[in-house]
Amino acid sequence: MSFPISLLSLTLSSFCLLLVLISCFSGGYSSSSSSAAPTRIGKGYRLISIEETSDGGFLGHLQVNQKNNVYGPDIPLLQLYVKHESENRLRVHITDAEKQRWEVPYNLLPRDQPPKPKQAIGRSRKKPIRVLEIAGSELIFLHTVDPFSFAVTRRSNGQTLFNSSSGGGDSFGEMVFKDQYLEISTQLPEPASLYGLGENTQPHGIKLYPNDPYTLYTTDVSAINLNTDLYGSHPVYMELRNVGDKPYAHAVLLLNSNGMDVFYRGNSLTYKLIGGVFDFYFFVGPTPLDIVDQYTSFIGRPAPMPYWSLGFHQCRWGYHNLSVVEDVVENYKKAKIPLDVIWNDDDHMDGHKDFTLNPINYPRPKLLAFLEKIHSIGMKYIVLIDPGIGVNSSYGVYQRAIANDVFIKYEGEPYLAQVWPGAVNFPDFLNPKTVAWWGDEIQRFHELVPVDGLWIDMNEASNFCSGKCTIPEGKQCPSGTGPGWECCLDCKNITKTRWDDPPYKINASGLQVPIGFKTIATSAVHYNGVLEYDAHSLYGFSQAIATHKALQGLEGKRPFILSRSTYVGSGKYAAHWTGDNKGTWEDLKYSISTVLNFGIFGVPMVGADICGFYPAPTEELCNRWIEVGAFYPFSRDHANYYSPRQELYQWESVTKSAQNALGMRYKLLPYLYTLTYFAHISGAPIARPLFFSFPAFKECHGLSTQFLLGSSLMVSPVLEQGETKVKALFPPGSWYNVFDMTQTVVTKGQYFTLDAPLHVVNVHLYQNTILPMQQGGMISKEARMTPFTLIVSFPAGASKGEAKGSLYLDNDELPEMKLGNGYSTYVELYATLDQGIVKVWSEVEEGKFALDKGWIIEKVTVLGVGGSEKISALEINGSSVAPDACNIELSSMKQKHLRDLEDGQENSKSLMVDITGLKLPVGENFSMSWKMGIQG
Repeated sequence: MSFPISLLSLTLSSFCLLLVLISCFSGGYSSSSSSAAPTRIGKGYRLISIEETSDGGFLGHLQVNQKNNVYGPDIPLLQLYVKHESENRLRVHITDAEKQRWEVPYNLLPRDQPPKPKQAIGRSRKKPIRVLEIAGSELIFLHTVDPFSFAVTRRSNGQTLFNSSSGGGDSFGEMVFKDQYLEISTQLPEPASLYGLGENTQPHGIKLYPNDPYTLYTTDVSAINLNTDLYGSHPVYMELRNVGDKPYAHAVLLLNSNGMDVFYRGNSLTYKLIGGVFDFYFFVGPTPLDIVDQYTSFIGRPAPMPYWSLGFHQCRWGYHNLSVVEDVVENYKKAKIPLDVIWNDDDHMDGHKDFTLNPINYPRPKLLAFLEKIHSIGMKYIVLIDPGIGVNSSYGVYQRAIANDVFIKYEGEPYLAQVWPGAVNFPDFLNPKTVAWWGDEIQRFHELVPVDGLWIDMNEASNFCSGKCTIPEGKQCPSGTGPGWECCLDCKNITKTRWDDPPYKINASGLQVPIGFKTIATSAVHYNGVLEYDAHSLYGFSQAIATHKALQGLEGKRPFILSRSTYVGSGKYAAHWTGDNKGTWEDLKYSISTVLNFGIFGVPMVGADICGFYPAPTEELCNRWIEVGAFYPFSRDHANYYSPRQELYQWESVTKSAQNALGMRYKLLPYLYTLTYFAHISGAPIARPLFFSFPAFKECHGLSTQFLLGSSLMVSPVLEQGETKVKALFPPGSWYNVFDMTQTVVTKGQYFTLDAPLHVVNVHLYQNTILPMQQGGMISKEARMTPFTLIVSFPAGASKGEAKGSLYLDNDELPEMKLGNGYSTYVELYATLDQGIVKVWSEVEEGKFALDKGWIIEKVTVLGVGGSEKISALEINGSSVAPDACNIELSSMKQKHLRDLEDGQENSKSLMVDITGLKLPVGENFSMSWKMGIQG
């Protein structure tokens, strides 16, 4: 369940309260508008010493040039630490030289620790050395002494990737480092192509847009709010440049969990942080895929996903009782729409309390019988849990929490907030005792209800109240009538500390609201005295880690967790959905950019609520949304309590579109699962912007209306009301429609207008690819056991060509996704075309698992071959085969070409060749070849 209103739709009374809060908290506020002229604060620092350290890094010290009190006093002496941590990663760490400052905990995000403050100050002054540059194999660190600035350049071409020197210009000022205000900037080339800095809904598409606000602070604000800090914080950006005709990508991570504004002005980018340290990591690339590989090797590889998670999911807030859920499952079956996972929002709970069942609406005996029934056919069941634990002395979960002292504190007592159960306390997941308690509660609940995954929501953390609250006497809270999200506790604003009222106001919620508004008070205290002010944006991340540990410990199975709030590294533990969207055409379009951004963030298992969370999608919109959502990595229909029912079977037309689009998804499951394997071992996104495969093709750098699955499957959906055609950009090469593989687009790179009637989505396969498919089904368990087809795509009509593909198979219940355990098989697929001879073969690693499962390749389809339709000299595994004798059938069909107008090759021809009736074991190497007839 999600917060059912947005800050754009506040009631009048709430809006007046918000204005009062902003007024109370806004002392000393300086405009955070992205378009405001940059302000200069102070004259920066000067480098007073630098020397090499025993670990191969460099340690220096910076002294403030001229103190001032804007946003507080300057920290007079800073420690600089620079190290090439690998050949493709450079770290630049700047902190207080005399005392420890808050950083993202090293146990949450494991990494090397820099030298501690104080320990090296004396040594660094004894033997200062002249260091002009610190060179690694790929990156070079340069600096100026006074005022101190630094630059990072690429060794191979001399390009400057980051440069904090203002150069005396007006774009930005010198570096600032105060206790609650840190500022640093970099120059940028124009035009730059930047991506990242989330989570937010970007109306201009995936490419960052100059002067749009980018605020990072985890917040329960609906995703319908544009350019607003949303549920996650990902302070990383990737830049793509063309140097000459060659593309180069690099990325910059500022590892800091404090609230921040990032100002992108086209020729510069400025960070303004309200705490912590500067901890920069530079990733050299040079390709976008190299970037996500290097980035996730540092922050953590994306979590392995169970096979069933790639199936279709259905959820709704408002499945009031078990019989409604049973009807939903049955209606999907009747409609012949695939369905793998049924979800409950909090409807299954007793009084909205975590780890409980409503004894009336979800009686345990009936629920267990239902789960036994769906589990027997391979379906799964997932429920929601919120972090807020209801304050109730008769509630066992609360009793055990109090006994274990697991809650975040305010003035020595558990911090009191309000969410759906009413008054709640929030577990402190930075506390090891909390992690153990949470694991125990999950185990207890799993014994009560054998759920297959958990959905952790409201974990920004969301609070219906603000400030210091108490439970009102003589009044029921909540009353049980009216909206459940109105604050009914007795609350007072907290303004007495600098943590609740910092000198610099980030643009929180897009309205400069106080940072403690509708969340945990920022002066509340976590384990070991950690302030909520510092750890706020880590809450969902720390909860995901604890939940993952708990689920993995239950039965040794691969966990599935869906988390709304995320941080750097969350993808190692959880999937994500894009939160509270709305059933509008604009939201459909925005969803693509957000999904693609999370692939860059290292959270590849991501999707948006199909048909929209808020009411109400039109029938046409829901048709088009399932045609997009069927190709999200995470594909789920979810709706608000107040929305009309919008399961896909509710409309006859949507049923047809769902059968078509999800039917194709289920045929593509082996490909999608192989992509999750590559995501896990290399960070490669499942859904990608086109520039990942075509970085030199500048026309796709800002494209946000199409996307790739893997490197070569392109989805070009209709995103406009009333349209029955779609204008799609095709990068150079040959593209084959996967719904009708005789339809081919051949281009040097341009837009084409494609037919797209209501039930049609255009999905095209790129040349040089081998795509593994199966026959589909109504559930992934069933679809997974059907025979395989290999689709081989060559450049249309070419006399020579090569194609490659791969296939990963495993026991998806095992926690690890890897080879070498006896329960997995990996297959490399190859094909060549040369002077009319077509060869297709495989190289299998660890084939026993696939052989034990009995998987076979039944069909091979080859696209784009030239020559006549006569096929001869078929050989399989070195032996000549007479098709009639082996029930093997060979056929060919002419393909239709859509070409560039100026191509001049209207008469060129290509064929689609099918070889069916094969019985090639997936777990054994095979080879096959045949000869195409010569074109007359």
